[in-house]
Amino acid sequence: MKAIQNRRALHDYSIIQKFEAGIALKGTEIKSIRAGSINFKDSFAKIKDGECWLMNFHISPWEKAAFFNHEAERPRRLLLNRHEIKRIRIKTEEQGMTLVPLDIYINPQGRCKLTIALAKGKKTYDKRDVLQKKDLEREKERSLKRQ
Repeated sequence: MKAIQNRRALHDYSIIQKFEAGIALKGTEIKSIRAGSINFKDSFAKIKDGECWLMNFHISPWEKAAFFNHEAERPRRLLLNRHEIKRIRIKTEEQGMTLVPLDIYINPQGRCKLTIALAKGKKTYDKRDVLQKKDLEREKERSLKRQ
């Protein structure tokens, strides 16, 4: 399975540092992830009581499950080392950074992994500058292809 990416996070935030975390999931949730029915909109991670939690991450209920289905946007625990959690908590509290999910994938061993990042929000003018630079790069490539 290819990684499903949160493209909106790369547009809205400047990424400082990335972490790879496992997710504590139920059986129907992993089946929905394998089917690709997830949504990153408004999702974020936070540190609470010494644990990292993924909030507002939408995993659609699995259509073939009847009674034992999961809630779509329940908080899910992220599996990180204690020293990583401590480092993340310090940076989010003191430096005003946020934790955003970047992508989700299933590794060759069958485990579901989530890449989260410490990020700082971009200003509107920063977003415009990035878009202008991408447009200029595209124009350069087009002109090189023509010649």
